[in-house]
Amino acid sequence: METILLIFVMSLGAAFVQRVSGFGFGIFIMTVLPFVLPSYGEATALSGMLALVTSLFITLRLRRFIPWRRLLPILLTFLAVSALAVMAVASAPEAVLKRVLGVVLIVASIWFFCFSGRVQVRPTLPVQFSLGTLSGLMGGFFGMQGPPAVLYFIATTRSKEEYMAMAQCYFLVGNVFMTLFRAHAGFLTPAVFHCWIYGILGVALGAWIGAFVYRRIPLPLLRRIIYLYMAGSGVVMLL
Repeated sequence: METILLIFVMSLGAAFVQRVSGFGFGIFIMTVLPFVLPSYGEATALSGMLALVTSLFITLRLRRFIPWRRLLPILLTFLAVSALAVMAVASAPEAVLKRVLGVVLIVASIWFFCFSGRVQVRPTLPVQFSLGTLSGLMGGFFGMQGPPAVLYFIATTRSKEEYMAMAQCYFLVGNVFMTLFRAHAGFLTPAVFHCWIYGILGVALGAWIGAFVYRRIPLPLLRRIIYLYMAGSGVVMLL
């Protein structure tokens, strides 16, 4: 019962973060899932399956704003690289993956705190291939493909609706394919499906609350809270 409640609460929080800021589902929920699922691979599988549900609702609502020509290069790059990363997870030591995840969380939090507002990304093909590759590695290994891709989405979109539609479509398609990759690798176990059922309830409630406060909460404040949480979780994983 404690595990079920924890998964529900973390799914709620992750869906809330995703609905308000456009990304961060995997960053939030992967601070806990590796400790409650039987294996690290199952944790990434559950994270992706819950995240795709969150993105599905938003993508359907904003589908007319999706700029497909600017989305496909980075998306296709991500899919190819993430497939290789998911296969690598199957043979990597879990203790090492958890420690690397801790480092990634700390580095990502420092990056967003100190540098994300100063970096200007140009919407060129080399940039899309580079960020798509980095996003594929982070998504396949850690279930958090958002940060590199978001830099590109922010630089190439002309409105809040277009940004949200582009980002959520990217996460939706990416998580659908990564779920298939993880199924092939043997990560979709009965434990994952059981936890997914309980997590879906949290996702629905979190997305509803996130939609309600989307225009009411200061986004910079929310992001700073998330980054502090990321850093603290990264330190715990290293210890």
